[in-house]
Amino acid sequence: MITPARIELRELRLPLKTPFRISSGATDVRRVITVQLTDGDGTTGWAECVAGEYPNYSPETVDTAWHALSAWISPLVLDREFADAPDAAAALASAIRGHRMARAAVEMALWDVAARRDGVPLATALGGTGGTVETGISLGLQETPTLLAELAEDAVRAGYRRIKVKIAPGRDVTELAAVRAAVGNDFPVSADANAAYTPEDSQRLQELDDFGLVMLEQPFDSEDLLRHAVLQRRIRTPLCLDESVTSPERAADMIALRAGRIINIKPGRVGGLTAARAIHDLALEHDVPVWCGGMLETGIGRAHNVALASLPGFSLPGDLSPSSRYWDRDIVSPEWTMEEGSLSVPVDRPGIGVTVDLDAVDACTVRQETFHTQRRGA
Repeated sequence: MITPARIELRELRLPLKTPFRISSGATDVRRVITVQLTDGDGTTGWAECVAGEYPNYSPETVDTAWHALSAWISPLVLDREFADAPDAAAALASAIRGHRMARAAVEMALWDVAARRDGVPLATALGGTGGTVETGISLGLQETPTLLAELAEDAVRAGYRRIKVKIAPGRDVTELAAVRAAVGNDFPVSADANAAYTPEDSQRLQELDDFGLVMLEQPFDSEDLLRHAVLQRRIRTPLCLDESVTSPERAADMIALRAGRIINIKPGRVGGLTAARAIHDLALEHDVPVWCGGMLETGIGRAHNVALASLPGFSLPGDLSPSSRYWDRDIVSPEWTMEEGSLSVPVDRPGIGVTVDLDAVDACTVRQETFHTQRRGA
């Protein structure tokens, strides 16, 4: 049983090495909520909430997640016993509508607690393996196609296995042409629209077939599975859905409607590792490739993503860049490093496989709140 006895929330502010820009806005300082959850036996697990500062990717934000975590989620899980992390995930989903990113932060911390207590790596607890996971890089919108092409060349030299190019209306064909000229026709390249297009742009999106993309990610609004299905019938490039897939049920709808051929699984987006694993299992059953997306995580979130990406259905390189891609100093030890285009899955210690650097965490903490169990003797 898992009996949460203490939950500590922190908001950290970490400057990115360079601003990261997508179709709906740019981030230069990452606000991150970390969750440190301690079980009744003293075992501690860590996770982070992937919500952004503004509701441009998801309706959730750092501030809405903080409220949900402090007002509803933490009180709900304290003073309760759970058979395991999936049991807690079910309780949270039953009691709280939405707020998946906030729920995921606590659920993923519970997975870490359970793995540490059982003495197994998180990857093993999820049903994954050791070894390595291939990594790709996500390149944000740049000032010029020339600069984007230079960054793509740098990524190939660094060893990344795939390049994802952020696109937006009017910033797509020329940019992808520049990248293709820089890296050649055989290197895996994908494009990510972050829901910036409408069905009226379908003809323009058909032009992207000429670039031999691995996938075109989330061109339309997250709610619009039907029009994704219409577009998929019109283009050769596989559509990948990201924002649209918020649960195993939405993944099943996508597959049934043939609204895409690939799924980007982000555990924070779907409510945690339990839902992420269920989506993986469903996709594997239907021969739908999946890969693990990134949300500008610190090394804590990266640890959860790497463990998830070790499951057998993750057949495409994920957005799992090393720590040095975004941070001058990560908040874990050892920091995540890439060798030959891959990250190693930690299997030599229980739980997430990295140690949280509390000095680094303290240095960037701007808000903190702790919740305790009300059980006697705790």
